[in-house]
Amino acid sequence: MEVTTLGAMAALVVAIGLILKKVPPAYGMIVGALVGGLVGGVDISATVELMMGGAKGIIPAVMRILAAGVLAGVLIESGAAASIAEAIVKKLGETRALLALAVATMILTAVGVFIDVAVITVAPIALAIARRADLSKMAILIAMIGGGKAGNVMSPNPNAIAAADAFKLPLTDVMAAGIIPGLFGLVAAYFIAKRLINRGSKVQEAEVIQHDHGSLPGVGAALVAPLVAIVLLMLRPLFGIKIDPMIALPLGGLLGALAMGKFKNSNSYAVAGLGRMAPVAIMLLGTGALAGIIGASHLKTVLIDVLQASGLPAYVLAPVSGALMSLATASTTAGTVVASQVFSSTLLELGVPALAAAAMIHSGATVFDHMPHGSFFHATGGAVNMSISERLKLIPYETAIGLVITIVSTLIFGVFKIF
Repeated sequence: MEVTTLGAMAALVVAIGLILKKVPPAYGMIVGALVGGLVGGVDISATVELMMGGAKGIIPAVMRILAAGVLAGVLIESGAAASIAEAIVKKLGETRALLALAVATMILTAVGVFIDVAVITVAPIALAIARRADLSKMAILIAMIGGGKAGNVMSPNPNAIAAADAFKLPLTDVMAAGIIPGLFGLVAAYFIAKRLINRGSKVQEAEVIQHDHGSLPGVGAALVAPLVAIVLLMLRPLFGIKIDPMIALPLGGLLGALAMGKFKNSNSYAVAGLGRMAPVAIMLLGTGALAGIIGASHLKTVLIDVLQASGLPAYVLAPVSGALMSLATASTTAGTVVASQVFSSTLLELGVPALAAAAMIHSGATVFDHMPHGSFFHATGGAVNMSISERLKLIPYETAIGLVITIVSTLIFGVFKIF
């Protein structure tokens, strides 16, 4: 059952169009996949079979993502994330405010908080600092978004889980592969943010939110959850002891709740975390259906032919596919999933090592994950009360940060093959 390239392109166009029309992404991608199969010359029963096969391939990642909800719920609902962010900003000081905001968002994302939630968590601190230091909203938001992108490529978030599953790699390997590119992205975000200090609107007094600092846990206790999770995941590369993320991430969350003296709230934290992860898990099932259609199409062959005609090496397919799929889905997670599911076997056949391919796809998916047809664009703009027109002006800067991350990753894993 082969789908034509026209069918694959139709699937993407329909999915994007429906998402732009505010149709839930999961439904948009399912309908896009169905239309793509039919346009691509496959009958309806075979189209459904391809969609089901694609969704089936994503089930292990979905299970691990749902389990990660316990860690995310504990970090967010207990105040641990806010405590970590405030400690970082206080340590670096307001004279280095933009760097502090970028680092705080990077660390929150790196320890397992969703990038949009990390920005929303740091935003009240950012607004207060921006008001006192007379910084623009554009500067503080690009610092947080850039830090979030940097942390996202080194985190146990759904995108890393999906890439690890697709290439059958330990999660920690994919996380470690993003550290150096992520740090370059952080530096880029800081310098871009500094150039935007006086661009755009400023924070008004009424927009500053007062925090109840007394209700936050101590930073030491707040760090227990992510540290336990990361230590458990590190046992595999260090000692050969394999603890699956489906165990390590929720266990870290539960022990973190215990360390903060809030274990009795574990169930409510888990419920809240599941509520945050469920939309992602549902979206990934739709993403899997779309990947099933694209994976059965000639689109892979077309892209490879284009690369060969241009004289570019085979490994370029990895970052390019990640970037294109993130453009189509406006999501790091969905972009990573589609690119990994569709192109993993092709990249391996072309001789690209699994870790290199996963790292470059993952980094490539940060290039266009902020487009307006995704939720990240609106959630981050809303976090600092920014107008849509002003939020649109940040897209080139966000893309530049994603490109820095992708270029560094491609140099490390594709050009110089350092690892």
